[in-house]
Amino acid sequence: MKLLHSIKRFSLSNPDQLAYISPTEEITYGELWSQSEQIAAFLIHSNFDNRLPVIVYGHMNASMVVTFLGCVKAGFSYIPIDLSIPIERISSILSSSQAELVINTTDQVAAFDPSTVPVFEYKAIITAEGTCVEINDTHWVSGDDNFYIIYTSGSTGNPKGVQISAKNLESFVDWMLEDFPIKGRQRFLNQAPYSFDLSVMDLYPALVSGGTIFAITKEMIARPKLLFEALAVSNTEVWTSTPSFAQMCLMDPTFTEELLPKLRVFLFCGEILPVSICRGLKERFPKAQIFNTYGPTEATVAVTSIEVTEDIMDSYENLPIGKPKGDTRIVLVNENGRPVPPGEKGEIVIAGPSVSKGYLGQQELTDRSFFRYDGIQAYRTGDAAYVDEHGLLFYKGRIDFQIKLHGYRMELEEIEYHIANCRHVKSAAVIPIYQNEKVEYLLAAIIPESHEFEKEYQLTSAIKKELSQVLPAYMIPRKFSYYEELPMTANGKMDRKKFREMVEQ
Repeated sequence: MKLLHSIKRFSLSNPDQLAYISPTEEITYGELWSQSEQIAAFLIHSNFDNRLPVIVYGHMNASMVVTFLGCVKAGFSYIPIDLSIPIERISSILSSSQAELVINTTDQVAAFDPSTVPVFEYKAIITAEGTCVEINDTHWVSGDDNFYIIYTSGSTGNPKGVQISAKNLESFVDWMLEDFPIKGRQRFLNQAPYSFDLSVMDLYPALVSGGTIFAITKEMIARPKLLFEALAVSNTEVWTSTPSFAQMCLMDPTFTEELLPKLRVFLFCGEILPVSICRGLKERFPKAQIFNTYGPTEATVAVTSIEVTEDIMDSYENLPIGKPKGDTRIVLVNENGRPVPPGEKGEIVIAGPSVSKGYLGQQELTDRSFFRYDGIQAYRTGDAAYVDEHGLLFYKGRIDFQIKLHGYRMELEEIEYHIANCRHVKSAAVIPIYQNEKVEYLLAAIIPESHEFEKEYQLTSAIKKELSQVLPAYMIPRKFSYYEELPMTANGKMDRKKFREMVEQ
C-alpha cells in the first residue's frame, strides 16, 4: 500500500523526527513504526480473524495512532472509539461490527464487558517478549480492504459503520498533498477526536508527508487557559478544525499571529464556514491561507474545496464549498434522480474512488444510499446544493432530518428515538434552531408523562441524565420545552415547519 510504504520510508530515514505530540507523551517516527510492528505481530500471532475489525479505545494519545497502524499492517481494519462515547453506544457498535477484540490505549480500565469481547492493554502488548518482529507488507491492507470504520449517527437509533478502504483513503490523501499547500515536515494541529472523521484530514496527510501532529484534548477545550498555553508551544503550521472551534478561539484576543507565528494554512470541514470567521482569521493571521471543504464520512472526509480569498469573501455572503477533487464527479439530482439545470437546487451525489463501499453489516441501508453511477461507486448524500455560473458549489442544507452541529453529523430521528425512550417522556421531536443558515443548537419539544417533579428544570435534568447513558454529549439538545400537544401533519407526523414557527415567535 502506497500510504504505508511512504510512512515506512520516512520512519526509517528520519527515526528521530517527532511524529506525535500530546499533553502526556511524544513519539518519534522510529518509535511509531517499531511499536506498530509489535501491535501487528501480536494480532497476527494471536490468530484473530482479520475479516473482523479491531476496536481501538482511547483519546488523542499517540498509542491510538500506533495501534491504527499496527492494525492495518496486520491486515485488520480498525474502529476508533473515544473515551467520551457512552457505554451503551459502544455496546451497539460492538454488536454491529462483531469486533473480536478491543485494544485499550489508555491508562484507565476500559468500560467493556470482558464476557462480550476480550480487552487487551496496549502497554502489555508492546512490552511482551517476542513481538518485536518486522511484518511483511503482504499482510498490509490494500485496495478494497477496509482501512478504518467510523460509526455515524443512524435514524433507527443505532449508529452506522462507514467502511473506508485503503483505496478510498489513498484517494483522499493524494488530493490533500497535491491540491493544498502541504509541503512536508509541517506541524499539524489535531483538534478532532479519532471517532470523528475530520481527524483523518490531519492524521494521514501529516504522517505521509513527514509532519508532526500536535493533539488538542477535550480537557484543553474545556479549559481555555490550558488550550492557549498549549497553542503557544505547538508551533502549528497547518490548522485543521471545525469552524466552531476556530470561532471559540477567536473570542480570545490573544489568538493572533503572535501566538502562532508559523501558522500558514487553515483547513475547515464538518459544518458551514461563515464569512465572519474568515474575516476574523484574515485580520489575525494575514499570512495564512484559508480553505473551505465539504464532504460526508461516506466519501472519506471531504471531496470539494475552495480557498477563501478576500475576493471570495467580498463576492459571497454565504461561502461556496468549491469544486470537486480531480478524480471525483459531483452531480445534483432532483427527487427522480435526474440532473438538475445549473442554478437549480438538487441533492448532491458523489461518484469517485473515495466513496465508501457502504455500511458494515447493513446491506439494506447500503443499498438505499450507495449505487453505481456510470460504472463508478456513488453515494446519495441527502445534502442539497446548487452550482453558480462559475461552476462553484453552494451547500443549502439537508433534504432530510440529518444535520450537522459543531462539526458532528447526526440524525434527528436517532436523538428523538432515545428521548422517546426516556421514562418521563410520552413523545418528542427535536428541532434544529438555525442562525445564518447554520444550526446553532437543538431544541427538544416534549410531551411529558406524569411525573413527580415540581419544576421543569428538574424534569430536564432527569431526562438529560438518562440520555447521557446512551448518547454522546454533543447529541443531547441544549434546550428542552414541554407541551400538552405538538402540531401534526395530515399523515400523523410532527409538523416541524409549524413547530419551528411557534418556537421562533
